[in-house]
Amino acid sequence: MKKIDVDITKAATLQREFYASKDNFNNTLEKIFSRNWQFITDDYQLKENRSSFPFQFLGDLLPEPLVFINNKGTINCFSNVCTHRGNILINEPCTINKLITCGYHGKQFDTCGKFKFMPKTERMQNFPSRQDDLPEVAVAKWRQFIFSSLDPAIEFNKLIKDVEERVGWMPIEDFKYREDLSKDYYVKASWALYCDNYLEGFHIPFVHADLNAVLDFNSYDVETFKYSNLQLGIASDDDICFDLPIESKDYGRKIAAYYFWLFPNLMLNFYPWGLSVNIITPISVNETKVQFKSYVWDESRLDSGVGADLDKVELEDEQIVQQVQKGVASRFYKQGRFSPTMEKGVHHFHSLISDFMNK
Repeated sequence: MKKIDVDITKAATLQREFYASKDNFNNTLEKIFSRNWQFITDDYQLKENRSSFPFQFLGDLLPEPLVFINNKGTINCFSNVCTHRGNILINEPCTINKLITCGYHGKQFDTCGKFKFMPKTERMQNFPSRQDDLPEVAVAKWRQFIFSSLDPAIEFNKLIKDVEERVGWMPIEDFKYREDLSKDYYVKASWALYCDNYLEGFHIPFVHADLNAVLDFNSYDVETFKYSNLQLGIASDDDICFDLPIESKDYGRKIAAYYFWLFPNLMLNFYPWGLSVNIITPISVNETKVQFKSYVWDESRLDSGVGADLDKVELEDEQIVQQVQKGVASRFYKQGRFSPTMEKGVHHFHSLISDFMNK
């Protein structure tokens, strides 16, 4: 893959092959997704000591069986595979009674992943060894949200620190998950094209008429950090905005939304009503699952401002992104250029992709 020029005024976008090639898609799974942090769940199902939460790392694409376990308030992550013959140990969220017992041949582990017992091991040599313990996997917790990575290339605090510094004044840990306001979408387009679209406000006047009416398009701004970036939604006229504390960097500004993107596929959208977490999960080279998870802070503001009709905005985004997927597959399309004022976020994203794919 060609490197993206660091100078946005000279740089060209990712080439069409990145969005249309199955080989490139498969390479991203190991080079990007396995080496970065994935949002997995919040701590709702892991509140109690010895509670467990089994999951697959990236669905069916990187179906690594893992399990979170609460050990006296510390969340650990382990391989969910028995070290004897590979059976899956825990199939459903549950509270572990005493030991984790494999349902195949009875091998047992404690909640810290250490081997404890296995029947019929007489005359076994060099047993047990460290290979009999469950491998421990990277885990990180920010507020109530829990993340994991198979082989993290960056420290989690380097990924989240700019979010914490900017919006840490909010009582995020008190935001309540609302299943009735959460939804999954399936988009017939590359996961990266979906992120491209999110990372610029250039398209808003052309695609989102209602959203454009409550945002000050001329005040659009994006700030890039090492592994994340921030788009600031500025309210137009007297539309609803945050009541910012005096210690906020943005005090005095009419902030209607903080749109944070964390590499490679997580969006944290803060509105005066709360938080919409968007997880962008690839399914295939031209299909993507988009999870919207809503965490409410102030229910009285749910139906006003830029965060009032997220479903309508999502459907508009889906329609345009699916058209673009057809376009980038064209033999006549090669690559485009970046608008230096409007596409700094996309340039940042493409640069990170280029860096990871060329390692």
